[in-house]
Amino acid sequence: MKQETIGVLAMLLACFIWGLSALYYKSIAQVPPLEILSHRTIWTALFIGGILIVRKGLITIPQKAFKRVCMASVFISINWFFFIYAVQIGKVTQASLGYYIFPLVAVAFGAIFLGERLSVSQWFAVSLAVAAVILLSVGIGQIPYISIVLALTFGLYGLIKKPLKIGPMRSVFWEVVILLPLALIWLIGTHYFGWTGLTGRDGGFFGDNFKISGALMFTGILTGLPLMLMAFSMERLRLATVGLVQYVNPTLQFLLATLVFMEPVRSSHFMAFALIWVGLGIYSFHAIRQERS
Repeated sequence: MKQETIGVLAMLLACFIWGLSALYYKSIAQVPPLEILSHRTIWTALFIGGILIVRKGLITIPQKAFKRVCMASVFISINWFFFIYAVQIGKVTQASLGYYIFPLVAVAFGAIFLGERLSVSQWFAVSLAVAAVILLSVGIGQIPYISIVLALTFGLYGLIKKPLKIGPMRSVFWEVVILLPLALIWLIGTHYFGWTGLTGRDGGFFGDNFKISGALMFTGILTGLPLMLMAFSMERLRLATVGLVQYVNPTLQFLLATLVFMEPVRSSHFMAFALIWVGLGIYSFHAIRQERS
């Protein structure tokens, strides 16, 4: 089997895990999102740290990279939280839209913060994403804040990590390690002092139920495994190919939201998604042509 084919299969598997992860978080919806996020942080650190040790990979981090990793950890934790929160409150459609918008946000950030020159077609694609958000806001009567937060935090996360040369596994390991103290403090507070999250629900589920405890521990693998698959595929595929395959993730989220979770979808949703898909088509065409040249 060709290396490129193996790379595509690895990337597809990563996207399937990401896209279907909403089913997993829905199954433990009784656990408050901040408690899930805390466990996800702890078990991801243990899972990726263990793999790095087994592979005898570098665990240390250069001092000059530490500040960037700290900022990246803030944005990825916000992103993770809002995705889990979106699943629990029945807003997976908004989450899907956010991850569709993200590539266009990344393009805009590249132009604004890195001075990257964009073609007219790329600016048009970005403007379609803005129009989609406005259209959806008017259609549903509220700003799709989950979509915006997910797209912006993931875009800022990528922007901050762009200059880092320490590898995705080591970077994510340190991002979760930095968040470990906060995760531990929150779990101790929920278990022993009855702290509640944004939803106002009591926490402290870990240890009280074998099934839920196991599910919370598995979030480390659920987070770490697709990252490993993505790193594997990035070594074998062109960036344009990786970008195209990544659309499988929000597509699966959208299908879950509409066909499994039965979230209400209005005509404004379809019009907004149509604008995004046109924008992504323009963006993808330009990216492929640019890489070939």
